[in-house]
Amino acid sequence: MRYQVEHRTIYNYDIAVIQSQQLLHMMPRETPYQQSVSYTLVCEPQPAEQSRRLDFFDNHNDYVTILIPHQSLQVTSRFQVDVLPRPTMLTFTDSPAWEQVQATLQSQGTQHIEAMRYIYSTVKVKSSEALADFARSCFTAQRPLLEAAMALTQQIYQEFEFDPQATDVATPLDDVLKGKRGVCQDFAHLMIGAMRSLGLSCRYVSGYILTHPPAGQPRLVGADASHAWVSVYCPVYGWVDFDPTNNCLVQHEHITVAWGRDFGDVSPMRGVVLGGGQQQLDVSVTVTPLEYALT
Repeated sequence: MRYQVEHRTIYNYDIAVIQSQQLLHMMPRETPYQQSVSYTLVCEPQPAEQSRRLDFFDNHNDYVTILIPHQSLQVTSRFQVDVLPRPTMLTFTDSPAWEQVQATLQSQGTQHIEAMRYIYSTVKVKSSEALADFARSCFTAQRPLLEAAMALTQQIYQEFEFDPQATDVATPLDDVLKGKRGVCQDFAHLMIGAMRSLGLSCRYVSGYILTHPPAGQPRLVGADASHAWVSVYCPVYGWVDFDPTNNCLVQHEHITVAWGRDFGDVSPMRGVVLGGGQQQLDVSVTVTPLEYALT
């Protein structure tokens, strides 16, 4: 499937901003299941300086500096990507037991050095005994890793309620675990934290997902949103993606932008401003399926 994505971010400020410097994660990645067709980034006001580079995780970063005084900043990314179907759970017949993967990663051999980036606690995702206990009903003795990960995906979906008012970007993971409410970012962090607490490697993936309007209703422009899910490392199959918010193995309706240890590594837009006072943020995302582009 070919998709077109438009992500528009608008900041309105109470007083003029004299200078703004922003770091953006909005350009999609190339993966075995995703190929970029086009990408444009437009900033208003126009940046005085703009550059692009790869970060530590090989994500595309755009850096912009705006020196024109302004009370509104609008950043719009537009791109098209071709997305291929991924393997289903029926494919993963040789998934090793999770304890075997745990022991392999604990050996810290260079063969799995990429996975070692995503095994340790971070500021936003701290390993804990409480998180390990949460995962243990899924990670039973000698259970295949990917089967257990799917079970954990289902457990989060069944036990937690999607509630945009319950949390914000600063809500501790312990509060999410206790309150059993949150959004996709929280559920991704929860699954990552639970699996890392068992000595397994997971990364946080940011991007978009195609949403489906009610039958007979048109697709609304700007009604979609950024999304987040989890990528689990399996030595046999590599990285396999799970979406605990939607209780599914990631397939051809997820569009990958960036990945890292947690949300802090892949925030779509963050930066510093000189001036501005109070600010109001408005974000709109539109994901549009265009055609079946690949056979």
